Amino acid sequence: MAVDMKIPAVGESITEVTVGTWYKKEGDQVKMDDVLCGLDSDKATFELTAEADGTLHILAQEGDVLPIGASICSIDTDGSGAAPAPAPAKTEAPAAEAPAPAEAAPAPQQPAPAADASTSVIEMKVPAVGESVTEVTIASWNKKDGDQVALDEVLCELESDKATFELPAEAAGTLRIVAQAGETLPIGALIAKIEVGAASAPAAAPAQPAPAAAQPAANGSNGASQNGSGYAAHHASPAAAKILSEKGISSQDIPGTGVGGRITKEDAMKAMASQPSAPAPAAAAPTQPAPAKAAPALQPAPAASGERGQRREKMTSLRRTIARRLVAVKNETAMLTTFNEVDMKPIMDLRNKFKDKFKEKHGVGLGFMSFFTKAVCVALKDFPAVNAQIDGDSMVFNDFCDISIAVSTDRGLVVPIIRNAEQMSFAQIEKEIGRLAGLARDNKLTIDQMTGGTFTITNGGTFGSMLSTPIINAPQSAILGMHNIIERPVAINGEVVIRPMMYLALSYDHRTIDGKESVSFLVRVKQILEDPSRILFDM
Repeated sequence: MAVDMKIPAVGESITEVTVGTWYKKEGDQVKMDDVLCGLDSDKATFELTAEADGTLHILAQEGDVLPIGASICSIDTDGSGAAPAPAPAKTEAPAAEAPAPAEAAPAPQQPAPAADASTSVIEMKVPAVGESVTEVTIASWNKKDGDQVALDEVLCELESDKATFELPAEAAGTLRIVAQAGETLPIGALIAKIEVGAASAPAAAPAQPAPAAAQPAANGSNGASQNGSGYAAHHASPAAAKILSEKGISSQDIPGTGVGGRITKEDAMKAMASQPSAPAPAAAAPTQPAPAKAAPALQPAPAASGERGQRREKMTSLRRTIARRLVAVKNETAMLTTFNEVDMKPIMDLRNKFKDKFKEKHGVGLGFMSFFTKAVCVALKDFPAVNAQIDGDSMVFNDFCDISIAVSTDRGLVVPIIRNAEQMSFAQIEKEIGRLAGLARDNKLTIDQMTGGTFTITNGGTFGSMLSTPIINAPQSAILGMHNIIERPVAINGEVVIRPMMYLALSYDHRTIDGKESVSFLVRVKQILEDPSRILFDM
């Protein structure tokens, strides 16, 4: 029996993952809970473990992008994975003996159980189609029960409260419909089954006209065997399909080397290299129109010297999600930014005075971030709308402060959360920031550690930013941007003095926060930072 391994639901709002490194090879013997491969999402990396003991058959290659619920591999638990190969040989034997009129009728009935024994059933379930979508309705079926379907062929259309989606076949075989059109199903519910290997059983039915029926059956089986492949012949993986579509190459012209004959990314790259016919029309084109001779007069481009190379890199899942969410925030919120400046001298003097004793006692350095976190927590209590968020037609006010801290990593920007920061001391905040930053740089943050913040602090000053307008981290209502510290002349008590100054920027959702509240909140943060003793007396 073959156990179909599918992409699990790895967290809220994650709809697809990228196949990372395979730790096992095709045909390897694996045990239950063995780590098979790594899966990269837009937020973290996960490990896929074996669900049974048996022989591994890989369906998706490294670099493929798969939706939640898609098949990634199968595990043959009883060694029957090799059985489908000789199955067609048994069905061809009766076809060769078809000329005998007396024995032709019973002959196709005997190998039928053998075909059933080699048939594996792939369950098609309702995939996760988007954040907050919990159920879908079957709009219409494009195929009927018992139809033969090909890999990636559209079976039906699914409607949610946000959009309409197509459900493609996860394998080639016989379709068995479980849910009818008009039914509403939750995410993950069984919608249909595909009997892989069952296509040979209907081929034996039209055995009466032996000469005519034998030919289509042979063609159907040889379509996979000619390329040395199986049910996935001429079907490209997502990464390969993108490459082929960009270059205008048909998948029908390329033999696949992947599991079941699937065209891998490497196959597509090789096909690109072996297509010299494309430049030929370009060379012939200038010979047709006579005005082409005037082209040399319009060629100043060669004046550029030196190497002018270009390279194309596919966006990571994290980068795609960041892009999608930033655009969504700009389009869905009434975002404004207000600015102020802070004299950092009181904090710097206090930090220089106690940083050595602080590190000696608590084992962690005293940074600026803990001061800003404490100041923000105090200000959020005074202006609860800044700590609120919109949920439909309601506003949700939070009596706690879960502060998201933006951390830059090699993979992109991630925002881990300091839970209940209002209850923590300076030392506890510094330790938590160090712990979360370490997990982020090691790519070990979990979904829970990045979900549910109420307010965000980002520090562009570490990279030299003087002034910026940070974008809100939805569904939060506001974000505080810190910047670099520059000594500037300022007027204090009628005198011009040099002070270390920092610009602060508060971007906020005007739907939730009024202008008065936003300005007052930022002024409150400024007051606390310029007089840190206010934190001690809750003033």
